[in-house]
Amino acid sequence: MHKENPQRASVLQHVSQNVRRLRHAAELSQTALAEKSGVSRRMLVAIEAGEKNVSLSTLDRVAEALDVAFSDLIQAPEACDHSRINELAWAGEIDGSKAVLLAKATARREVELWEWRLEPGDRYCPDPDLEGWSEQLFVFEGSLTLVVDDVETTIAAGEFFMFPSHRPHAYRNDGAVAVRFIRNVVI
Repeated sequence: MHKENPQRASVLQHVSQNVRRLRHAAELSQTALAEKSGVSRRMLVAIEAGEKNVSLSTLDRVAEALDVAFSDLIQAPEACDHSRINELAWAGEIDGSKAVLLAKATARREVELWEWRLEPGDRYCPDPDLEGWSEQLFVFEGSLTLVVDDVETTIAAGEFFMFPSHRPHAYRNDGAVAVRFIRNVVI
C-alpha cells in the first residue's frame, strides 16, 4: 500500500499506537514481541514508528502474540464503539481494489452468512433471537429499513449496521427497487 493514501496513513498511525500500547500492557519488550510473533524486531520498530507498510499476515502474527484480535490493531484507539471498525485494511496496486474491515463481534459458537433480497413493499418480521446473539447488516443495493424496538433506521447502499438481535426487530423495503444485503448472524 502507498503511505501517501490518507486513509491508509491513518490506519498506519492506529497500528503504530495500538501495537506500542498493547505491547506495553503485555509488559513485552520489542525483542520479546519479535520472538513471540516471529516478526523481526526491525519490522516492529518500523511499525511502532508508523514508517512501515505491513502485510495483513504480519499483523495477524503480532495480534496473536499480543493475544488480541486483528481489529484491535487497526481500529482508531479513541473509538467509542469497539465493535464498529470501518477501517481500510488493504489497498491493491490498482486503484479501487481494497478491503475494509467493517465490524467485529464475539461469537461463542458460529457466524451465519446470509444473502438477502427484499422486493419493494416486502418485510421480514422474525422472532427475537436468544440473549447474546447479534446481527451485522451490509446493504449493497437499494435501501433497507430496519426496525429495532420500534426505532426505525434506514441503511442505504454502502452502509452497515449492527444490533443485538435478541430485541424485537424487522426488515422492510420501503423503496421502489429491490434491496439486497448481507446479514451475518453472530451466535
